[in-house]
Amino acid sequence: MFICSFVQVSIMPHRRRKSHSVRNALIAIVVLILVISIVVVAFQMNGGKPSNSSSQSSSATRVLLVTSMGNITIELYDDMPITAVNFRNLTEHGIYDGTTFNRVAQGFVIQGGDALTTKGITVPPILDELPNKHSNVQYSVAMAKTNDPNSATSQFYINLKDNSDNLDSHYSVFGHVIAGMKIVDDIGSVATNPANDGKPIHDVTIIQAQIIE
Repeated sequence: MFICSFVQVSIMPHRRRKSHSVRNALIAIVVLILVISIVVVAFQMNGGKPSNSSSQSSSATRVLLVTSMGNITIELYDDMPITAVNFRNLTEHGIYDGTTFNRVAQGFVIQGGDALTTKGITVPPILDELPNKHSNVQYSVAMAKTNDPNSATSQFYINLKDNSDNLDSHYSVFGHVIAGMKIVDDIGSVATNPANDGKPIHDVTIIQAQIIE
């Protein structure tokens, strides 16, 4: 009797420990499966692409362009400290107010912000921010310039289509349109004078540019 009782007492705790280990292992497996499932669902909801936190940030600077054809809202990339800050500073000082979209290349870009021709204001050139952190995709915004490097001043352009293959190596992208895409397309469809570098026959004016943080 003593031996049998001893065996029973010795075996039962061992069985309990084994049962607890199995249960803990099953719980760990279930938790792991749940974590993997959450990651997969999030990946699929994002279109199967890595997230780009800099492309949409609640704290990013936004600029409202009030134009003669409607409003356009541009969000500036916070990782472009030269071009984005230049655009913001020009906006804050009213440089863009009263300027025009002086060039429309249908199916390519609309270009505006020529402070020198429109208002007689000379803006110092800035350094290029290349290679690009962002791409010249549709509705992205970049600095226009001459063929010389580091020659961008106040003029900018908005891409009407994906021009990344042609423009990424030369022109610094500093923001993208988040509202008013139809206005951008409408401006891109106005009648132009081919003999005058695509200048719209009827002025499309930036009435006011303002920060709307």
